[in-house]
Parts: sequence; structure tokens; C-alpha cells
Amino acid sequence: MHNILIIEDEERVSEILKAYLEKEGYKVYCSAKGLEGMELFKTIDFKLIILDLMLPDISGEEVCKIIRQNSDVHIFMLTAKGGLNDRIEGLNIGADEYLVKPFSPRELIARVNALFRRVNVETEQDSIFFNDGSLIVDYDKRIVRINGEEVPFTPNEFNILYVLIENKGKVLSREQLIDKVFGIDFDGYDRTIDVYIKNIRKKIEADTKNPKYIVTVTKVGYKFGGDI
Repeated sequence: MHNILIIEDEERVSEILKAYLEKEGYKVYCSAKGLEGMELFKTIDFKLIILDLMLPDISGEEVCKIIRQNSDVHIFMLTAKGGLNDRIEGLNIGADEYLVKPFSPRELIARVNALFRRVNVETEQDSIFFNDGSLIVDYDKRIVRINGEEVPFTPNEFNILYVLIENKGKVLSREQLIDKVFGIDFDGYDRTIDVYIKNIRKKIEADTKNPKYIVTVTKVGYKFGGDI
């Protein structure tokens, strides 16, 4: 059973989501305020936060930024703002999914179930070292280290890096990365991958303009270029 935190000030929305999620077997906690939700997050081991952006005391964006400073918990953002720039901003500050209101509760449940199916797939690989240990990726613990220092990765960032490493030497298109990381039911833009790649490069590349790990293949996609 996974614990899920809903931070949403619309009581009716919270009630509906809670009912659907509990029917699927999840343990659900609700908070109508951002600060209260963050305090609750400190006391319980949550695997997912469903976060509304329009809260009465603090913006959902700020809640996301604060939580991301210390945690890689999955975060689904709920918002009425569905423009491309809004989605990109949400991903840049650490969201894993971005759902635009009004949305179908059944769609959200499908996304939550798909998320936990991916999370529950265990890998038998241990740490792998690249470029004489400059980059270390621990698949089991989902930890990335650069020059010995652990670098915080969101779940989706790690999954994208993992897929690129798993297909080392092969060029993957945006569509292939979306299919392997998010599944065929992904409802978003293929350029979403570019946002994640940009964020990953900031974390692991010494020179983001001349990357050695995440390499762009013009008009095709991306490939992993690190040496074992």
C-alpha cells in the first residue's frame, strides 16, 4: 500500500480523488492548505503528492520547490493553466506529471497506477561507473553521483537517464523516450523530453553546451555517450 497526499483546497475535488484512490487500495491523506500539507509530508512516508497550484496560503509552485529541496517524491500537479509554457515551468520546478482541470478522475487513477507499476519494477543491476567514476549511477538505490557528490534527481529525470544508459550507443527519438518512460498513454508534448534533458544536463554535465553524457543527434533524438 502506497501513501498518497492530496493538497487541494476544493473539498469536492479532494473527496472524489480520495474515493477513487482508496478504491484502488491506496492510503490517502488530504490537506486544503499548502503549509499544512508540507507539515503532514514531514511526518508520513508519502510516495506521491497530488498538488493543486491555486492554494489559499501559498502557491503550489512554492510547495513543489520546497519539497524538491529535500525529496524526490513523485508530484502530480493539478491546474487550470494548460499552456505549453505553464507545463514547462511545472516540469522545471520538479513536477512529474501535469494534469489540467477539468480532468477525468479515471485518467488520474490510470496515471497513478502506471506510475507505481514503473516504480515497482525492480532492477538487478548494481552501480555502474562512467568516465573513471566521474559519473556513478546506482540503479537499485536510484542515486546519481557526480565526482563523488550525490545529485538530486526527480523520478522522471532518473528514469530518462536510466533508459538512455540502458540503450547506450543507440539514438532514441523523443517519441521512443516518451514510450519507454511514460508509456503510450502519455498525454503531453514530445518537447517535454527536451525540458527533462536540459535539467539532467545541468546536473551531470561540466559543460552543458558540449555535453559528453547526454548527446543530441540532430533531427533524430538523444543518446548516452559516457564511457564505462
